[in-house]
Amino acid sequence: MTQGDAKKIWVTLGGLPLTIELEWPFHRSTSGADFWVLHGDIRLEGSDGLHAPVAVNLSATVREVMASLEPKDAEAPVINALRKEVDRKQIEFVKSGKLKPVSFSSRHYDFKRQKWVFGKATDEVIAEFLLRKVYWETRLKSNSPPSRKEREKDGAPASGMVWVADPTEAQYLETTPEHLVDVAAKLAGDGLVRMDGEFAVATDALMAQAEKFEGAMRSAVEELEKKHAFERG
Repeated sequence: MTQGDAKKIWVTLGGLPLTIELEWPFHRSTSGADFWVLHGDIRLEGSDGLHAPVAVNLSATVREVMASLEPKDAEAPVINALRKEVDRKQIEFVKSGKLKPVSFSSRHYDFKRQKWVFGKATDEVIAEFLLRKVYWETRLKSNSPPSRKEREKDGAPASGMVWVADPTEAQYLETTPEHLVDVAAKLAGDGLVRMDGEFAVATDALMAQAEKFEGAMRSAVEELEKKHAFERG
Protein backbone atom coordinates (compact mmCIF):
# COMPACT_ATOMS: atom_id res chain seq x y z
CA MET A 1 0.00 0.00 0.00
CA THR A 2 1.59 3.24 -1.11
CA GLN A 3 1.16 6.57 0.59
CA GLY A 4 -2.07 8.19 -0.55
CA ASP A 5 -3.79 4.92 -1.36
CA ALA A 6 -7.07 4.31 0.44
CA LYS A 7 -7.13 1.45 2.90
CA LYS A 8 -8.63 -1.81 1.73
CA ILE A 9 -10.88 -3.00 4.54
CA TRP A 10 -11.30 -6.76 5.01
CA VAL A 11 -14.22 -7.54 7.35
CA THR A 12 -14.36 -10.89 9.16
CA LEU A 13 -17.50 -12.94 9.69
CA GLY A 14 -17.26 -11.94 13.36
CA GLY A 15 -17.48 -8.25 12.42
CA LEU A 16 -13.85 -7.17 12.79
CA PRO A 17 -12.58 -4.59 10.24
CA LEU A 18 -9.00 -5.41 9.25
CA THR A 19 -6.29 -4.02 7.02
CA ILE A 20 -3.69 -6.56 5.91
CA GLU A 21 -0.22 -5.60 4.70
CA LEU A 22 1.77 -8.39 3.05
CA GLU A 23 5.52 -8.20 2.39
CA TRP A 24 5.77 -9.84 -1.03
CA PRO A 25 7.26 -12.06 -2.30
CA PHE A 26 7.05 -15.49 -0.66
CA HIS A 27 10.50 -16.88 0.13
CA ARG A 28 11.76 -20.36 0.92
CA SER A 29 12.04 -21.17 4.60
CA THR A 30 15.55 -20.80 5.97
CA SER A 31 14.90 -23.41 8.67
CA GLY A 32 15.32 -26.33 6.29
CA ALA A 33 11.60 -27.16 6.28
CA ASP A 34 9.86 -27.61 2.94
CA PHE A 35 7.60 -24.55 2.91
CA TRP A 36 7.48 -20.95 1.74
CA VAL A 37 7.03 -17.92 4.01
CA LEU A 38 5.31 -14.56 3.59
CA HIS A 39 5.48 -11.97 6.37
CA GLY A 40 2.64 -9.57 7.02
CA ASP A 41 0.81 -7.47 9.55
CA ILE A 42 -2.92 -7.55 10.35
CA ARG A 43 -4.25 -4.33 11.83
CA LEU A 44 -7.52 -4.10 13.71
CA GLU A 45 -8.99 -0.84 12.44
CA GLY A 46 -11.04 1.26 14.81
CA SER A 47 -8.87 0.09 17.72
CA ASP A 48 -6.08 1.77 19.65
CA GLY A 49 -3.25 0.43 17.51
CA LEU A 50 -3.95 -3.29 17.93
CA HIS A 51 -2.30 -5.52 15.35
CA ALA A 52 -0.89 -9.00 14.76
CA PRO A 53 2.45 -9.58 12.97
CA VAL A 54 2.22 -12.89 11.08
CA ALA A 55 4.36 -15.29 9.07
CA VAL A 56 2.24 -17.18 6.55
CA ASN A 57 3.73 -20.65 6.07
CA LEU A 58 2.71 -22.12 2.71
CA SER A 59 2.95 -25.92 2.60
CA ALA A 60 4.54 -27.76 -0.33
CA THR A 61 1.23 -29.56 -0.95
CA VAL A 62 -0.66 -26.32 -1.51
CA ARG A 63 2.23 -24.80 -3.48
CA GLU A 64 1.68 -27.52 -6.09
CA VAL A 65 -1.91 -26.40 -6.81
CA MET A 66 -1.16 -22.69 -7.05
CA ALA A 67 -0.60 -21.12 -10.46
CA SER A 68 2.16 -18.96 -8.96
CA LEU A 69 3.23 -17.29 -5.74
CA GLU A 70 2.71 -13.84 -7.23
CA PRO A 71 0.06 -11.56 -5.66
CA LYS A 72 -2.30 -11.95 -8.65
CA ASP A 73 -2.65 -15.67 -7.84
CA ALA A 74 -1.84 -15.87 -4.13
CA GLU A 75 -3.17 -12.68 -2.51
CA ALA A 76 -6.86 -13.62 -2.28
CA PRO A 77 -6.42 -17.07 -0.65
CA VAL A 78 -3.73 -15.69 1.71
CA ILE A 79 -6.02 -12.86 2.86
CA ASN A 80 -8.89 -15.30 3.33
CA ALA A 81 -6.74 -17.82 5.20
CA LEU A 82 -5.71 -15.03 7.59
CA ARG A 83 -9.32 -13.91 8.04
CA LYS A 84 -10.34 -17.50 8.72
CA GLU A 85 -7.66 -17.77 11.43
CA VAL A 86 -9.12 -14.61 13.00
CA ASP A 87 -12.60 -16.19 12.76
CA ARG A 88 -11.21 -19.26 14.57
CA LYS A 89 -9.72 -17.00 17.29
CA GLN A 90 -6.22 -18.25 16.50
CA ILE A 91 -4.75 -14.75 16.11
CA GLU A 92 -4.33 -12.34 19.00
CA PHE A 93 -4.22 -8.57 18.47
CA VAL A 94 -1.79 -6.67 20.66
CA LYS A 95 -0.01 -3.31 20.64
CA SER A 96 3.31 -5.07 20.17
CA GLY A 97 4.00 -8.73 19.80
CA LYS A 98 6.03 -11.59 18.38
CA LEU A 99 5.62 -12.80 14.82
CA LYS A 100 2.96 -15.51 14.80
CA PRO A 101 3.29 -18.39 12.32
CA VAL A 102 0.07 -19.08 10.40
CA SER A 103 -0.33 -22.33 8.48
CA PHE A 104 -1.48 -21.88 4.89
CA SER A 105 -2.17 -25.53 4.18
CA SER A 106 -4.43 -28.02 2.44
CA ARG A 107 -7.04 -27.34 5.14
CA HIS A 108 -8.14 -24.44 2.95
CA TYR A 109 -8.13 -26.32 -0.37
CA ASP A 110 -10.57 -28.93 -1.69
CA PHE A 111 -8.51 -31.16 -3.98
CA LYS A 112 -11.56 -33.05 -5.21
CA ARG A 113 -13.30 -29.88 -6.41
CA GLN A 114 -10.00 -28.07 -7.09
CA LYS A 115 -11.03 -24.88 -5.30
CA TRP A 116 -10.29 -22.85 -2.19
CA VAL A 117 -12.80 -23.38 0.61
CA PHE A 118 -13.20 -21.17 3.66
CA GLY A 119 -16.72 -22.17 4.70
CA LYS A 120 -20.02 -21.89 2.86
CA ALA A 121 -22.03 -18.90 4.09
CA THR A 122 -25.83 -18.76 4.08
CA ASP A 123 -27.64 -15.83 2.48
CA GLU A 124 -28.42 -14.50 5.96
CA VAL A 125 -24.72 -14.53 6.88
CA ILE A 126 -23.81 -12.97 3.53
CA ALA A 127 -26.35 -10.17 4.04
CA GLU A 128 -24.96 -9.31 7.49
CA PHE A 129 -21.41 -9.53 6.14
CA LEU A 130 -22.20 -7.11 3.31
CA LEU A 131 -23.81 -4.62 5.70
CA ARG A 132 -20.70 -4.72 7.88
CA LYS A 133 -18.46 -4.41 4.83
CA VAL A 134 -20.29 -1.36 3.48
CA TYR A 135 -20.49 0.24 6.94
CA TRP A 136 -16.82 -0.20 7.79
CA GLU A 137 -15.47 0.76 4.37
CA THR A 138 -17.62 3.91 4.46
CA ARG A 139 -16.74 4.71 8.06
CA LEU A 140 -12.98 4.08 7.81
CA LYS A 141 -12.40 5.39 4.30
CA SER A 142 -14.56 8.50 4.51
CA ASN A 143 -11.48 10.71 4.92
CA SER A 144 -9.33 8.70 2.53
CA PRO A 145 -10.71 8.62 -1.03
CA PRO A 146 -9.31 5.92 -3.33
CA SER A 147 -6.29 6.78 -5.42
CA ARG A 148 -6.39 6.61 -9.21
CA LYS A 149 -4.38 3.38 -9.06
CA GLU A 150 -6.88 1.74 -6.70
CA ARG A 151 -9.88 2.92 -8.75
CA GLU A 152 -8.32 1.36 -11.83
CA LYS A 153 -7.62 -1.87 -9.96
CA ASP A 154 -11.12 -2.30 -8.55
CA GLY A 155 -13.01 -0.54 -11.29
CA ALA A 156 -14.68 1.69 -8.70
CA PRO A 157 -16.53 4.54 -10.43
CA ALA A 158 -16.37 7.04 -7.58
CA SER A 159 -15.27 7.69 -4.03
CA GLY A 160 -17.65 6.39 -1.37
CA MET A 161 -18.70 3.34 -3.35
CA VAL A 162 -17.99 -0.16 -2.06
CA TRP A 163 -17.23 -2.98 -4.47
CA VAL A 164 -19.68 -5.73 -3.59
CA ALA A 165 -18.62 -8.15 -6.35
CA ASP A 166 -15.04 -8.50 -5.12
CA PRO A 167 -13.87 -12.05 -6.05
CA THR A 168 -11.83 -12.25 -2.84
CA GLU A 169 -14.99 -11.75 -0.78
CA ALA A 170 -16.83 -14.33 -2.91
CA GLN A 171 -14.03 -16.83 -2.25
CA TYR A 172 -14.12 -16.12 1.50
CA LEU A 173 -17.89 -16.79 1.63
CA GLU A 174 -17.76 -19.66 -0.91
CA THR A 175 -20.18 -18.02 -3.31
CA THR A 176 -19.98 -16.00 -6.54
CA PRO A 177 -19.55 -12.27 -7.17
CA GLU A 178 -22.92 -12.31 -8.94
CA HIS A 179 -24.66 -13.77 -5.89
CA LEU A 180 -23.10 -11.09 -3.67
CA VAL A 181 -24.65 -8.45 -5.93
CA ASP A 182 -28.03 -10.22 -5.76
CA VAL A 183 -27.96 -10.26 -1.95
CA ALA A 184 -26.88 -6.60 -1.85
CA ALA A 185 -29.79 -5.71 -4.15
CA LYS A 186 -32.17 -7.10 -1.54
CA LEU A 187 -30.52 -4.90 1.09
CA ALA A 188 -31.12 -1.96 -1.23
CA GLY A 189 -34.79 -2.87 -1.15
CA ASP A 190 -34.66 -2.44 2.62
CA GLY A 191 -33.21 1.05 2.21
CA LEU A 192 -29.82 0.19 3.76
CA VAL A 193 -27.69 0.66 0.62
CA ARG A 194 -28.04 2.12 -2.85
CA MET A 195 -26.74 0.03 -5.74
CA ASP A 196 -24.88 1.11 -8.88
CA GLY A 197 -24.07 -2.04 -10.80
CA GLU A 198 -21.53 -4.00 -8.72
CA PHE A 199 -21.10 -1.17 -6.21
CA ALA A 200 -23.00 -0.18 -3.09
CA VAL A 201 -23.30 3.13 -1.28
CA ALA A 202 -24.25 3.29 2.40
CA THR A 203 -27.47 5.13 3.18
CA ASP A 204 -28.09 7.24 6.27
CA ALA A 205 -30.22 4.37 7.60
CA LEU A 206 -27.22 2.03 7.50
CA MET A 207 -24.78 4.52 9.03
CA ALA A 208 -27.32 5.17 11.82
CA GLN A 209 -26.70 1.58 12.95
CA ALA A 210 -23.14 2.43 14.01
CA GLU A 211 -23.62 1.11 17.54
CA LYS A 212 -24.73 -2.27 16.20
CA PHE A 213 -21.62 -2.74 14.04
CA GLU A 214 -19.16 -1.26 16.51
CA GLY A 215 -20.76 -3.22 19.33
CA ALA A 216 -20.25 -6.43 17.34
CA MET A 217 -16.62 -5.47 16.89
CA ARG A 218 -16.14 -4.84 20.62
CA SER A 219 -17.77 -8.18 21.48
CA ALA A 220 -15.56 -10.03 19.00
CA VAL A 221 -12.43 -8.40 20.44
CA GLU A 222 -13.50 -9.29 23.99
CA GLU A 223 -14.02 -12.92 22.98
CA LEU A 224 -10.57 -13.01 21.41
CA GLU A 225 -8.96 -11.49 24.50
CA LYS A 226 -10.73 -13.94 26.83
CA LYS A 227 -9.62 -16.93 24.77
CA HIS A 228 -5.97 -15.91 24.65
CA ALA A 229 -5.94 -14.85 28.31
CA PHE A 230 -7.27 -18.32 29.23
CA GLU A 231 -4.62 -20.03 27.09
CA ARG A 232 -1.87 -18.02 28.79
CA GLY A 233 -3.27 -19.16 32.15
